Amino acid sequence: MNICVVGSGYVGLVTGACLAENGNDVICVDIDVRKIKALKKGKIPIYEPGLEGMIQRNTRDGRLKFTTDLAEGVKPSLINLIAVGTPPNEDGAADLQHVLSVAKDIGKVMDSYKIIVTKSTVPVGTAELVRKAVAQETSLQFDVVSNPEFLKEGAAIGDFMKPDRIIIGCDDVRVAEIMKELYAPFVRTGNPIVATDIKSAEMIKYAANAMLATRISFMNEMANLCERVGADIEMVRRGISADSRIGQSFLFPGAGYGGSCFPKDVKAIIRTAESQQYSMEILKAVEKVNKNQKEILIHKLFDHFQKIGQEIKGKTFAVWGLAFKPQTDDMREAASVVIINRLLAEKALVRAHDPAAMPKAKEIFGKKVQFCSNNYDCLKDADGLIVVTEWNEFRRPNFDRIKELLKTPVIFDGRNLYDPKLMRERGFDYYCIGRP
Repeated sequence: MNICVVGSGYVGLVTGACLAENGNDVICVDIDVRKIKALKKGKIPIYEPGLEGMIQRNTRDGRLKFTTDLAEGVKPSLINLIAVGTPPNEDGAADLQHVLSVAKDIGKVMDSYKIIVTKSTVPVGTAELVRKAVAQETSLQFDVVSNPEFLKEGAAIGDFMKPDRIIIGCDDVRVAEIMKELYAPFVRTGNPIVATDIKSAEMIKYAANAMLATRISFMNEMANLCERVGADIEMVRRGISADSRIGQSFLFPGAGYGGSCFPKDVKAIIRTAESQQYSMEILKAVEKVNKNQKEILIHKLFDHFQKIGQEIKGKTFAVWGLAFKPQTDDMREAASVVIINRLLAEKALVRAHDPAAMPKAKEIFGKKVQFCSNNYDCLKDADGLIVVTEWNEFRRPNFDRIKELLKTPVIFDGRNLYDPKLMRERGFDYYCIGRP
């Protein structure tokens, strides 16, 4: 099929590359001239394992092209996917200006029947707004489809190529069959393509992310209670995850969730409910718990130094991990930002390392933070180590070397990477989440 993907950000690039990988002819469109020039050279603006090689391969083979000219993408393409950002407004509602602007522009340049698909995460009712925006610009026939993405940063290629499910929301069974044909190569193992009405498809993405965010905040609350009563959240996690009704996913406590999806999607569904005079009390609590959890390591750090009669001012802290999760460079809503800003406000010095996110972190902190080329460089004469992101290279470090480099052997572990008993035996003061 001939496909146009409008928006060459995270979702657009993964979608375009994976569709081209399965033999489709794909044109990715973006208004950012520098980004398109870089993509034509095989250089991608994000960190996502496997994506750069896939883009280079399909660009070389002629199945994947990049342009700033919307008409060049839309006119030859039956299916046109809108994959632009929907950042939160000041009140938390999804900002649809980019989606609707693209819809209007598609209406202006289309010269034949088109299927216009929203891949962006959008609230219920957006498809109808897209339909109106396109209809204002053309008298040609078209259909609108809701086809939400379910891509985890750091595992997006696998998520797209082997999806748990594909959601197709549309009003015409013939259009649904065309979309099913597009996605058939990705569900050969039998995972479902779920056809729904448009509004249900729009709601599914928000409901899924809200549920996962709720599980994370629930486990963080349980971890905080475990600390107070002397239970071990790791044992609790294993016990409840063995229940088939609960399962194992998204049950790891930590320093709070971040990234581009959970924070904004939880806010957006709360605002959608408010527009219908309904209050999402559980999700409001999920937000509050998550906000508090991002400061949990700071509280542990302050308490530790207060107990030994020392101030934070003038001390140096090593930070391992900056991205909101491993296998990505995404710093949006990352716990590291909250932690580092609190340390800087207390006049502490911060040295940090992340395998992928340091360029993004430099845009946030500038010269306020010293960025180190490897994780051990952060440690020399530091007053403590703070582990924020669970990159694999942090899981089995050389503890003798850590102890030798640190001024005082204290670790604040926001991802429960290490065994508390072993850390005590090695001579560390060790603080983690929900474990005695």
